[in-house]
Amino acid sequence: MRNMNLVTLALIILGGLNFLSMGVTGYDVIGTVLGGAMLARLAYLIIGLAAVWQLMPGFQSFTVGEVDAERHIHHHP
Repeated sequence: MRNMNLVTLALIILGGLNFLSMGVTGYDVIGTVLGGAMLARLAYLIIGLAAVWQLMPGFQSFTVGEVDAERHIHHHP
């Protein structure tokens, strides 16, 4: 799961930097690099799913330990 966490974190950072670029200059780096609107939408979908993946440990940390939540380890009573 550590690799998945690193990949999703990298995607979220990429998406955040793209938002920064759009906010400061109005330039959509991801949209420009990927060219077509469908590819850009797919990239945004993947980045959004990465954000959902990264949210899960936050919610799980209320019921399991923080370290286990970050590792996506589920404890069943």
